[in-house]
Amino acid sequence: MPSVLSDLVFSEPSGRTNALVQFAGAITFLGLYAYSGVTSNAGSSDWLLVMALGAVLAGVAESLPKDRRLAAGVLRLAAILVLLCLLVAIVLAPEFVVG
Repeated sequence: MPSVLSDLVFSEPSGRTNALVQFAGAITFLGLYAYSGVTSNAGSSDWLLVMALGAVLAGVAESLPKDRRLAAGVLRLAAILVLLCLLVAIVLAPEFVVG
């Protein structure tokens, strides 16, 4: 198990292309959040901020230099934890997520 974790999470950062995809996803989530705020439906769209945070953390992890494997792994784990917390909140307390 440690080798699988090491190979997947603590591998070299994938590069700028993957980072740009992650950052584009974060901008999309923030744009959707702003749109829902403009249409006065912001109460049920706070989950978009959590998704944007997860995408930004993953994007920063992928944009690091190749020799920063540990930092990239920590940022990837943080992104996974943020998104996992959102899933747990959806299951345990959906009224806080969907309004």
